[in-house]
Amino acid sequence: MARLCFGLLLVVTSVAAAAAQVPLERLEEEAFRQAAAVVDASVVRIDTVGGLERVGNLLIGTGPTTGLIVSSDGLVISSTFNFVSKPASILVTLADGRRLPARQVAEDKSRMLTLLKIDAVDLPVPQAAPRDSIRVGEWALALGRTFEGGQVGVSVGIVSAVERVWGKALQTDAKVSPVNYGGPLVDIQGRVLGVLAPMSPNEAGETAGVEWYDSGIGFAVPLEDVLQVLDRLKTGENLLSGLMGVTFKGESPSGGETEIDRVRFRSPAEAAGFKSGDNVVEADGKPVATLAQLKHVLGRKYAGDLIQVTVARGEERIKADLKLVGELPPFKPAFLGILPARLKSGETRDGVEVRFVYADSPASQAGLKPRDRIFKFGDKETPTADALLDAVGRVRVGEKTTLVWKSGDAEQSGEVTLIDVPDQTPASLAAPVLESAKVYPEDGPARGRITETLAAHNREYWAYIPEDYNPAQPQGLVVWLHPAGDTMEADVYKQWKSLCDRRGLILLGPKAEQVAGWTANDAEFVTDLIAHVREKYTIDPHRIVMHGHTSGGPLAWLFSMKNRDLVRGCSISASPLPFPPPENDPAQRLQFHLLSGSKDPTHERMVQSAEVLRQRGFPVSLPTLNITEGKYPSGEALEDLARWIDALDRI
Repeated sequence: MARLCFGLLLVVTSVAAAAAQVPLERLEEEAFRQAAAVVDASVVRIDTVGGLERVGNLLIGTGPTTGLIVSSDGLVISSTFNFVSKPASILVTLADGRRLPARQVAEDKSRMLTLLKIDAVDLPVPQAAPRDSIRVGEWALALGRTFEGGQVGVSVGIVSAVERVWGKALQTDAKVSPVNYGGPLVDIQGRVLGVLAPMSPNEAGETAGVEWYDSGIGFAVPLEDVLQVLDRLKTGENLLSGLMGVTFKGESPSGGETEIDRVRFRSPAEAAGFKSGDNVVEADGKPVATLAQLKHVLGRKYAGDLIQVTVARGEERIKADLKLVGELPPFKPAFLGILPARLKSGETRDGVEVRFVYADSPASQAGLKPRDRIFKFGDKETPTADALLDAVGRVRVGEKTTLVWKSGDAEQSGEVTLIDVPDQTPASLAAPVLESAKVYPEDGPARGRITETLAAHNREYWAYIPEDYNPAQPQGLVVWLHPAGDTMEADVYKQWKSLCDRRGLILLGPKAEQVAGWTANDAEFVTDLIAHVREKYTIDPHRIVMHGHTSGGPLAWLFSMKNRDLVRGCSISASPLPFPPPENDPAQRLQFHLLSGSKDPTHERMVQSAEVLRQRGFPVSLPTLNITEGKYPSGEALEDLARWIDALDRI
């Protein structure tokens, strides 16, 4: 697809056109000029002053960006990304050169748009293209106004798809970037197809989809959809995505089936009586066979909207009207109070053997002891630790249920009332019993301290594998993310070696590509390195931990949040949470251990980070240490951290 980009005077360059094609190309050029001219007066430049320089691991630019007038009395719509830095002031420059202060009125958090208000009247409002008239393959011009002097910049492409991002956006191959986020996507008649914004079908948040800018994949929210909710936004109402409160079995970024896995507590789905195992077969009168089809119905709905859902439960059909919500009560995992005994690779046992019982826990109060074996939790058989963890994870804190176990050959049962996961790790938790391999294969992977290169990235890393590593016994994996400019390899190796030997841990040290430290681009290297280590060594999936210190912390935070299907623990030292965390996901367990010196300048923000995580439902441990600014912990602090990692599979 040919793409023409032109700026100040909409100049189009074409050096290879054949003479016979010139008239047609010039007609196209003229059509593009006229289309841009029709909407030109409604496109505004936006400048922001002050605010954050970085959000999460993303450096926020401070240059001008774009907005679109949507009412003659001064309402301007733009991309939320343009205000993610929380600027102190906003200035809007109209096409006629007038420069006016603006205030934020409300946000559409589902479509990532922000409504502004300026004090002006009789402003030109563009015509919206009817949503049902938009066709794949038609010309699409992406407009932005960031140049001095009042001219618009234009990138030409086509509408490459409709009903993208679960029905919320059009897709275009015109160049879309931060300079035209908030600007219009225009058809060849000068009608506005949509408002340009970074979006992602699989992620939410203020910066989701930004990584695709100028990639040939750009999104625009249909202007008709914006106008339908403009009256609500004008009142200052922030619009949120509508949630039912369920997760689905086999859910993946590309889709999955519609069988409900979990029904969230106090959710619309729970109020409707939906249960795990139900299959959604219809939504708003439309048959639903896949999760993608359901998301297309749900995607365009907001909190407060109604949806009629039909589920199949065996031969029965249950139809219910659900009022969607914008937020669900945080999921707080329940705690029984045991550590399960770990099995060797390929080993099976009858029931879940108890390795350790937490003092004052429901298990302790029921009388469980180490070596007892749990067979049933509530009405669920528990042949494995994963089955027991899943069963406990479906019961809310404070709920009573029955437990069946064997102590020796004697079967026992009792009632337990589940509690919150404790913040502290018991000091009495002894190291697990680890058996050395009787015969280690000659061609087995290296043990001890190693330095190697990951060929796929041509990047160096170091690692320590316990000298008595036994492939039959799964090891925990601690991924160490060093501070900028210092790998701390010798010091960290010295402090962690004996901990790894006693607790069955592999320590992995990727090295940042740049002296200045980690960037978001390093995440792919870390992901591939973890996969490489898991191929070579037997890794316990319940004990994979990211561990970052000071400037190594932001990537550890980001990686842990982005890879919830992989990481089970995140330990951060002297590096506060740099962005709002997502809510706790009952299907993807993640626990935090924060290390903070009481004399460290970051201490107060580390305490705030722990509180924010707890509010989102995550278990958090926060031992306060008597260490100075930026110093890496040692001694008992690391002993406690190693115990915490050893106990990540607690139930």
